Amino acid sequence: MITRRNFLTNTALTGSAIVLAPISAAFATGKSNPDRKSTYKVEPKMKTRKLGNLEVSELGLGCMNMAGNYNPPADHQQSIKTIRTAFENGVRFFDTAEVYGPYTDESLVGEALQPFRNQVKIATKFGFAIDGTIALDSRPERIKKVVEESLKRLRTDYIDLYYQHRVDPNVPIEDVAGTIKDLIQQGKVLHFGLSEASPRTIRHANAVQSVSAVQSEYSMWTRNVELNGVLKTCEELGIGFVPWSPLGSGFLTGKYDTTTYFDKETDFRAGFPRYSKEFLPMNMPLIEWLKGYAATKNATPSQVALAWLLAKSPSIVPIPGTRTQDHLLEDLGAQNLVLTQKDVQDIDTMLSKFPIFGERMGEAHMSSIDYTL
Repeated sequence: MITRRNFLTNTALTGSAIVLAPISAAFATGKSNPDRKSTYKVEPKMKTRKLGNLEVSELGLGCMNMAGNYNPPADHQQSIKTIRTAFENGVRFFDTAEVYGPYTDESLVGEALQPFRNQVKIATKFGFAIDGTIALDSRPERIKKVVEESLKRLRTDYIDLYYQHRVDPNVPIEDVAGTIKDLIQQGKVLHFGLSEASPRTIRHANAVQSVSAVQSEYSMWTRNVELNGVLKTCEELGIGFVPWSPLGSGFLTGKYDTTTYFDKETDFRAGFPRYSKEFLPMNMPLIEWLKGYAATKNATPSQVALAWLLAKSPSIVPIPGTRTQDHLLEDLGAQNLVLTQKDVQDIDTMLSKFPIFGERMGEAHMSSIDYTL
């Protein structure tokens, strides 16, 4: 079981594709200007969506697991290649955080995206103390400090979307939003986001500085935001929604079963109740149904799970995470699977027949979720 003491010490918190010529890494290190036009030419284009006023590709890439969390950290060059393959195949939205690694994931993303920085949108996050505990720290002075550090690691002079990673109960959200507003006025941040925030927090933050996106876990086996008012609040306020873990930490890929081993030292899922020996067998009927449904659509379970989210709302932008190019290209195939509203209704009806057993994360993880309504 992941303990509070080693929670952040171990690592971080949390279709065919047209592949172009290899991207050269021989680009000079330096800052980026959002108005400067890049000479790097790339196809194909993916459809775009809006997170508030921020335009992004309809599928993003979550880069967290490249630094670890669900297995040891991935090979550095493999991760660079995966990120650049995503770009070559139309992805323009990349998600990271200072706590992933910690710090190493931002550096990886910065290196991988530097050749075409001005053609992509980078989201990163602040809010953890990163002191070996799960302590939160969103004091204005700390935000002003860590944003500079993130900018350096990302090799840029602006962050497209800056999330508060978790709501800090010791710092009024108005103070956090006010600090981000200052950073936006300075040009260091372009858009403000919140992660795992309640409707009340979202409203209070948005009253001070417009919130472009809210990020929370959302998938076929984690649908809390449909019931707790978060999706409704985002829709009302014109805020985009970014589902993290849209494939259920890998469960919805259909690649795991009751014999799968999750290492307690390197894999957070070893401490997730849903993956326990008690509950995982009880949750398998969902994936068995999903495999069968996917076959009827000539798709994979992952593609159906992502297409379902895309069909839920034009303001939803999933960010599936993967370490390999094969899984990446499989995920990107979801953009070619168009589900009708009847399809979505049929899927929802079937999902209601499969109760989910066990909490979505371990106790340490869940302790930092903002439940205030």
